[in-house]
Order: sequence, then C-alpha cells, then structure tokens
Amino acid sequence: MISMSVKDNLRRTKFRLKRDFFTIENVVLVLAVTLCLVWTYQSIAAMSRNWGLAETLITEKKELELLNIEVEAAELENEYYKTEEYQELMARKLLDKKLSGENMVVLPKNSEVAENKYKKENVRMVDKEYSNFEKWMLYLFPNY
Repeated sequence: MISMSVKDNLRRTKFRLKRDFFTIENVVLVLAVTLCLVWTYQSIAAMSRNWGLAETLITEKKELELLNIEVEAAELENEYYKTEEYQELMARKLLDKKLSGENMVVLPKNSEVAENKYKKENVRMVDKEYSNFEKWMLYLFPNY
C-alpha cells in the first residue's frame, strides 16, 4: 500500500509539472531567455575581441609610422653624407686638409691665471648653501 501511494504521488507530481510548468509557453520562454543570454555573451565576446584587435592595430600603425620616420631620417643622413660640405668637413677633420688661402693658427695653452679666473666665483656658490633670497641677491647684485 505504501508503494501504491508513492506511485500515486509521483504520478500526481508528474501531472502537475506537465500541466503547470512544462507548457508550450513556458518552454518557449525558457528557450527565448537562453537564446538571449547566449547572444549577449557572444556579442560581448566579439566586442572584446574587436577592441583588442583595434588596440593592436593602433600600436602597429604607430610602430609603422615610427619606422617610416626612421627610414626618412636615414635617407636624409645618407644624402647629407654624399654632399660636398660633409666630404670637406671630414677631409679637414680626418686628413688635416685645408682650402687654398687658409692658414692654420696654433694657440698656446691657457695660463694658470686664465684657467683659474672664474673658479673663485664658482667656489663661492658651492661652498655655502644659500637661501632663495640670497641667491636672488647674488644674481641681481653679483658683488653682494
């Protein structure tokens, strides 16, 4: 008898589920919600992928632009190396060449007095920490 009542209860529950929950309207509604969720997920995934690809494209365009600028700079540098001015400068520098009519002047080394002339002023500024006001006074009135 217990097994009969359990079977009856199961049949009643199955009947109620069919009648109340598994109707055509409910099944269509569940399918529609499921399709909307899948569509939304796929749309978000596609937008995310497109955004990543757009960022990559922007980065690649910047790198291409930079490389084009570097190529242009190299071409201009090569053109400069072909000019007579550059060749003349290198001949003067490396081969000690000179144009006709030019004279070379060799200057003597600086004397001790000339080398140490400005060291006194620089030492004065380094020796002591000055306040902002004192720095301005030294700037405006050097003999302060």
